Amino acid sequence: MLIKKSRINNFDDWVDVFHQWHDDIGYPKELIGEDYNFETKLGEIESNEIEFGEYTGRSKWEKATDIPDQRIRDALTHLIEFQGDTEFASVEQQKNLLERAPTETDLKNIIRINREEMRHGWQMAYVLVTYFGDSGKLQSQKLLERRASTNTRLLDSFNQPVRNWLDFFTYTSFIDRDGKYQLNMLSRSAFAPLGRSILPMLQEEAYHLAQGNIGLMRIVKAGKISTTIIQKYFNKWLSTAFDLFGQDESSSAHWAYIWGLKGRYDEHLFDKPADMDRLNELSRATFFKEVSALVDALNHNAPKDQAKLRIPADKFRRHIGAYAGKTYSVDGELLSQEDYDKHLKEVMPSDADDEFLINLEKEKGWILDPPQK
Repeated sequence: MLIKKSRINNFDDWVDVFHQWHDDIGYPKELIGEDYNFETKLGEIESNEIEFGEYTGRSKWEKATDIPDQRIRDALTHLIEFQGDTEFASVEQQKNLLERAPTETDLKNIIRINREEMRHGWQMAYVLVTYFGDSGKLQSQKLLERRASTNTRLLDSFNQPVRNWLDFFTYTSFIDRDGKYQLNMLSRSAFAPLGRSILPMLQEEAYHLAQGNIGLMRIVKAGKISTTIIQKYFNKWLSTAFDLFGQDESSSAHWAYIWGLKGRYDEHLFDKPADMDRLNELSRATFFKEVSALVDALNHNAPKDQAKLRIPADKFRRHIGAYAGKTYSVDGELLSQEDYDKHLKEVMPSDADDEFLINLEKEKGWILDPPQK
C-alpha cells in the first residue's frame, strides 16, 4: 500500500492513515455502523508499582523517558508493534466472510469482532505515537502498510487465509485465545500506559474467543461436517497457535520478564519465582490444558459414530522452536520428508475441503442457529 502521508507527526495523522488502510482493504464502511466510534480506551491498573522483574516495587513508568535503559524501550515497542500487527491482520484475514454469514446474528458478531480488532490496533498505535517519538510513529505506520494477503504480517498465523466459516470459528476459538494470553501477560507491564490500554482490550477479546467456541459447538451438534474435516482445521490453527508462544528457553521472554515488560499468564496468582528458562513453555502448557477442555466438550456433543477430535502433537508443523522445520506427524512421529509431504495432504485442509465447506454454507442446517440470549 502507498501511504499518502509521508510523515506521521501526531495521532491525528495516524488516524488519517488508518482510514486509508480501511479503504484499501475494502472493508464496507456501512457495516461498521454510524454509531460506532473508534476511540482510545484506558482502564485502571491494579498497582502503580512494578509487579515483577528486577525493578519490582518501583513506580511504574509513565513516560518513555522514565524507562531506565534504551534496550528496555526497544523491547517494549517491539512487543507493542507485534500486538498491533496481529489486530489489523485478523481483519484482513476475515473480511471475505462478511457476505457469507450463516445468520444475521453471525454477521453482527463478525462485524463486532472485526471493528474491535481494528480498535485494538488503533490502541497500540496510540501508545506508539503518543509515547515513543519518531520510532513509535514509524512503527505505527508500518502496522497499516503490511498485509496478510501478501504474507508480510509479522507472525505466520496472521498471514494464513481464513476461507470459510469453520476456518473462522476455529481461528477465533484458538488464535484469539492465544491473544487473550498475550494481552494478559502484557496487562501488568511496568509501562503504565500499556497496562491501561490492555485492560479494555482483554474485556473485548473475551467475546471473540467465546463466539469461536460457540460456533464450533453449533457445527459439531449439527453433525453435517464430519469430525475428520473439522480436525484438519484444528491441525491448521493449533499448530500455528503453539508457535505464537515463541521459542522455548527464549532470551526475549527472559529479558521481557526481568525488565518487567511481560509477565507470566495470571502473574498475580504466582507465589514462587519465575523459571526464567521456561516462561514460554509454561504459557503454552497452560494454553494446551485450556484448549484440551474445550475439545473434550466438543467431543461430548459430536456424533457417536465419528472420530474424536483431538489436539495435534506440539511437534507438528512447527516454524518456531526446537521442532521448527522438522517432519513430525500430528501424532508426534518423525517421518521422512516424502512421507511427511504425503501426511500433510491427508491432515491439513485441502482446496477441495475449502470448496466443500463454501458450497455447504449455501445450504440450511449445516450449523445450528445461535443460542438465544
